[in-house]
Amino acid sequence: MVDNYEQWHEKILFALFEYCSTVRTSTGATPYLLVYGTEAIIPIEVEIPCLRIIQEAELSDVEWVRNWYEQLALIDGKRMNVVCRDQLYQNRMARAFNKNVRSRQFTQEQLVLKRIFPHQDEAKGKFSPNWKGPYMVHRVLTGGALILA
Repeated sequence: MVDNYEQWHEKILFALFEYCSTVRTSTGATPYLLVYGTEAIIPIEVEIPCLRIIQEAELSDVEWVRNWYEQLALIDGKRMNVVCRDQLYQNRMARAFNKNVRSRQFTQEQLVLKRIFPHQDEAKGKFSPNWKGPYMVHRVLTGGALILA
């Protein structure tokens, strides 16, 4: 590996290749597969041919083009599988996040505090209060929105 920090630029290509050829949990595919439609061939497979390299080497040009065209046609199917898997992953993450959220029901004339977020103009600094109020709930709208008085 790298003996000192001055040689990091010699190993960055290996790290980039590893990143692009590692299966992602959210998609179930590698970034290389999603872009090019086939798995990456590592350099050792070129020196010591794997089955895929041997098959491609023994094909005629017409057969190779036909096989390549069929693989390109399958890319859309692979990408659709990844989109579906990604949606399932997002739903799983949302469910995991939302199980810790407690829903609250507000009624009219109930007293509440208003949260002051750091990006708002009302935020005055690190040691300022995070809440403002109390306010009275004037109206409860659908979706949990409140009109305060």
